[in-house]
Amino acid sequence: MYRKVAFVVAALAALAVSYGPASAGGRHKDAKTVLTATEFGVGAASTAAYFAINDWHWKWDSARAGITQAGAIAGTTIGCAVISPMVATVLLKRPLRYREAHMLIAGCVIPVIGSWLVEQAYDNHILWAPDEEPVKAKKKWKKHAMK
Repeated sequence: MYRKVAFVVAALAALAVSYGPASAGGRHKDAKTVLTATEFGVGAASTAAYFAINDWHWKWDSARAGITQAGAIAGTTIGCAVISPMVATVLLKRPLRYREAHMLIAGCVIPVIGSWLVEQAYDNHILWAPDEEPVKAKKKWKKHAMK
């Protein structure tokens, strides 16, 4: 059992390192690093909270905490989705852009690949945000003859 869990954790860690969150705006060069660190930190904290609810036992026992396993998963997921944008805002010292907040929330709902999916949705214009205005084409001016 421990070998399987260790293999899954190693595979998830390798997959997590293989992508990077979007750099929305490029004003802060360390925004990618902060978002990645926030996602891993808050995700690890919510995972620890999930196991702490069950008194650090692998097999779930509803009698220990008075909550079902589905309730604990839902509670820690919602907690992660609420807290991760707050932490990133404090660390970046600026309001988050829509893309950054959506990536953090998706990383809580679908660990590891959620952020990547949202980034691809923004890049392929499936999602869009008001703070990411499209570049307007230059207006062509007609030359008029002087009379």
